[in-house]
Amino acid sequence: MEQERLSAYLHSLSSGQGEYLDRIRNEAEKDKVPIIRIEMESFLSVFLELKKPADILEAGTAVGYSSLLMAKQTESIGSRIETIEKDEDRIASAEKNIGDSPWADRIRLIRGDVLEVFRMLCGEGRKYDFIFMDAAKGQYIRYLPWVLRLLRRGGILISDNVLQDMTILDSRFALERRERTIHKRMRDYLYALNQTDGLLTTIVPIGDGAAVTVMQHDGILTEIDE
Repeated sequence: MEQERLSAYLHSLSSGQGEYLDRIRNEAEKDKVPIIRIEMESFLSVFLELKKPADILEAGTAVGYSSLLMAKQTESIGSRIETIEKDEDRIASAEKNIGDSPWADRIRLIRGDVLEVFRMLCGEGRKYDFIFMDAAKGQYIRYLPWVLRLLRRGGILISDNVLQDMTILDSRFALERRERTIHKRMRDYLYALNQTDGLLTTIVPIGDGAAVTVMQHDGILTEIDE
């Protein structure tokens, strides 16, 4: 109940993101497409303003809302944004939303499985200042070794939805069997973010929980599960 009250209050403080983005949010919510929560908008925007990243990578495009938000928030510095999505229906919506926007020339939509795209980008020697993780939550722990290869020293990783509607606090045996795997994997992910030397992480209970991680130095590697 307290979380709901807090969420409602934070929503009341938002003045929206302008006609174009507000329309996309309304359509996504009507169609029950998961996009970032309103609380995450301002949280993400503040870090973009602080970091002023030149190169941004997003895992999980959906209909393009968060990519467009990041493009809008970095308009003054002209950040380049690459975003990954494999669902064809969502890709079609994202391409239209991005293509019709004022920021289309700075957003590149990459089709494919996140893990496969990460491998490709690593093979190309790509590096990013800012990575936003908002894809399959049960796969975050598998993505992490690749993310650490893609993030520059001093770069920021923001991982969304890490508290799993607060079920992360529960014993896995209190959950339904089908929920236990993702519960364990998310706990493993948060443990790795907090216990890997060279990573500085804080977890913030905003929205459905966000982990903010700073890459303190190069060469931080964890074992890759092929």
